[in-house]
Amino acid sequence: MRILTTLIAVTAASPAFAASGPFFSLGNTNFVVTLAFLLFILVLFYFKVPGLIGGMLDKRADDIKSEIDEARALREEAQSLLADYERKQKEVQAQADRIVATAKKDASAAADQAKEDLKASIARRLAAAEDQIASAEAAAIKEVRDQAIAVAVAAARDVITAQMTAKSGNDLIADAIAEVETKLH
Repeated sequence: MRILTTLIAVTAASPAFAASGPFFSLGNTNFVVTLAFLLFILVLFYFKVPGLIGGMLDKRADDIKSEIDEARALREEAQSLLADYERKQKEVQAQADRIVATAKKDASAAADQAKEDLKASIARRLAAAEDQIASAEAAAIKEVRDQAIAVAVAAARDVITAQMTAKSGNDLIADAIAEVETKLH
């Protein structure tokens, strides 16, 4: 069928109709070219060149199809990996958000604890300062009393020494001895 189609196409498109003289003669170059062309086509068909070319084209089509299938498989694998990485990225982001939330909560708790510790420390220092103030006040009062007593004793001694005579001093000593004897017995 192919041969017939080729022959019709060659003879119909042949410039042989434009040549002068008998067409079927070896002197006519158009006839010789047509014969050479037909011989070439027959040689191609004899050695099955169209089949070989078709087989090569079929093999090339199969190769292209296998490359496309391989590319599809690689694309699907890449999409699977991308989805896996996106899922892992979301998991990592969620974990990071949980860590940040926990850290904020811990920091808030630590700040609250630090406030409580500071309040307790201030209260202890105030109590210690109040104790020191009370102690200093008591020491100052005692020192003022001791000084007042010392001043009163010194004033009393000065008054008593100025007013005392030898007889009244002996009477005082005797009274003191008698009082000690009564308290001891």
